[in-house]
Amino acid sequence: MPRNDQITRQWQLLRRLEGSTGLTLQDLVDSVSEDFPKNSRTVRRDLEALEAAGFPLVTDRFNGQTRWKLMEGFRDIPALGFSATELMALLLSRNLLRPLEGTEIQASLNSALSKASAALPLQSLEYVRSMEQIFSVGLGPHKNYRRHKQTIDAISQAIDKRRTAQIRYYSASRNATGRREVGPYHLWYAAGGLYLIAYCHLRQDVRMFAVERIQSISLTDHPYQMPLGFNVEEYVRDALIVMRGRRIEVELLFSKPAAAWVKDKTWHPSQQMFPLKNNNLRMILHVADTSELVGWILSFGSRVQVVKPETLRTKVKEEAKKILGSKV
Repeated sequence: MPRNDQITRQWQLLRRLEGSTGLTLQDLVDSVSEDFPKNSRTVRRDLEALEAAGFPLVTDRFNGQTRWKLMEGFRDIPALGFSATELMALLLSRNLLRPLEGTEIQASLNSALSKASAALPLQSLEYVRSMEQIFSVGLGPHKNYRRHKQTIDAISQAIDKRRTAQIRYYSASRNATGRREVGPYHLWYAAGGLYLIAYCHLRQDVRMFAVERIQSISLTDHPYQMPLGFNVEEYVRDALIVMRGRRIEVELLFSKPAAAWVKDKTWHPSQQMFPLKNNNLRMILHVADTSELVGWILSFGSRVQVVKPETLRTKVKEEAKKILGSKV
């Protein structure tokens, strides 16, 4: 049997033992997923393997039956209130914040996870490494914030102290750098990038700033107050990925080859899917009208058709023509 199957099955048994005060061998056999062999000899070998990995399993007799359980005190680690498998799951999640490497956020996470590691036996850490052969995180395209640690720290201080900040910011759309005073509301991580949501005194409106384009930042002694009722989730609700704009209703028609996998993803909270008889797929979205939306549609190539609005159809056609005529 593949090693990965053994690890997965043993993890399931460990979860069952954590949630009980004692289980018979038959209880454990019955708890094994249908995907794995359900026999007592296999479960006994799994229990022996868990003991060898450092998990303190004990047995007691009750009504003539042997019951298995984790040693008292191990099931919930008092200092942290986490069970052993919860701690191991935390260790496995370390890579989720890899893009923030070098920042205080990631340093704090590593510190917390190091404490979690110290609470586990050495054999259990080896068990985590075995599980990493089963589950890993693919981050996809993302930015690196190692060089922006001081910027992120200053933003965090401004948010905590409710003080405005003077920033020098490079605007990619205008290809220019300018100074402005902002009231930082929130740091938002999305699509591999970190963004500051803040009130811009120059534009007299709440704006979003890419952290890596903040060239300098200094806190002022000017206090600010976030508007009552301001909600970050509401603010970014219409963005397909990151960019905000005027909300429009979009209707798309996906051909059969694309529909097979498009239907399985959540692209935006507003999406509605309508499978068609010919295995095509109709999708309706309420999203911001941005260049980001045009680029996303083009990523499907000929397998998607913009049904409406007509203005979006025109934008997609024009952008496709530019791609064909580009000499870059």
